[in-house]
Amino acid sequence: MEEINKKILLVEDDPNFGTVLKDYLMMNDYDVVHAKNGMEGFEKFKKDDYDLCILDVMMPYKDGFTLAKEIREKNTDVPIIFLTAKAMKEDVLKGYKVGADDYLNKPFDSEVLLMKIKAIINRKATDSVTDSKQFEFEIGDFHLNSKLRFLKYKGGTPEKLSPKEGELLRLLALHENDLMPRELALTKIWRDDNYFTSRSMDVYIAKLRKYLKVDENVEILNIHGEGFRLVVNQKA
Repeated sequence: MEEINKKILLVEDDPNFGTVLKDYLMMNDYDVVHAKNGMEGFEKFKKDDYDLCILDVMMPYKDGFTLAKEIREKNTDVPIIFLTAKAMKEDVLKGYKVGADDYLNKPFDSEVLLMKIKAIINRKATDSVTDSKQFEFEIGDFHLNSKLRFLKYKGGTPEKLSPKEGELLRLLALHENDLMPRELALTKIWRDDNYFTSRSMDVYIAKLRKYLKVDENVEILNIHGEGFRLVVNQKA
């Protein structure tokens, strides 16, 4: 299935800089809509759905802070990055108070902006997955109840999982056949991402593999440097 490009609303009143930034983001596979002032930006925001907004702070007719407040009244979740030529602490604090996810001072490194966009969009995506209330899963021939922490194979006796085993398998199941980022599990379950918690998670992954090995169609793959993938193969 073809992946749909993430859509960004760019509101920047400098026509040259706005055009260059729009072209750069589109070269990096983002779908970008450029508005040249705050009023135009809000009109475009109301007419479409966006994955992220990049707002210049100093603009005619309506500044970035006012626009961000209006956007937040319509959508509390869409990420917002502010761009500003002023590096004043008061402006930065004001930006965060109106709901900014990040802040960049002009001039900035375009690659840094790309990394911030990617990190914010990925975080929002994983948050929406892990905030799911689902706690029962069919994993091949297994049935997982992560609330009761029971893992049952076919008609066998349920295996009682530890709290961390249950939550880790739940995260893997929520990402079935997709990447579960290592950092996601460490921050959600261990509340910390360091060498020791990472080694601890590897031990729990090994335990889950032992439980799952009775079903040859189920396996947990290690995606080097990125995380893990719970693969459930369709039966022939």
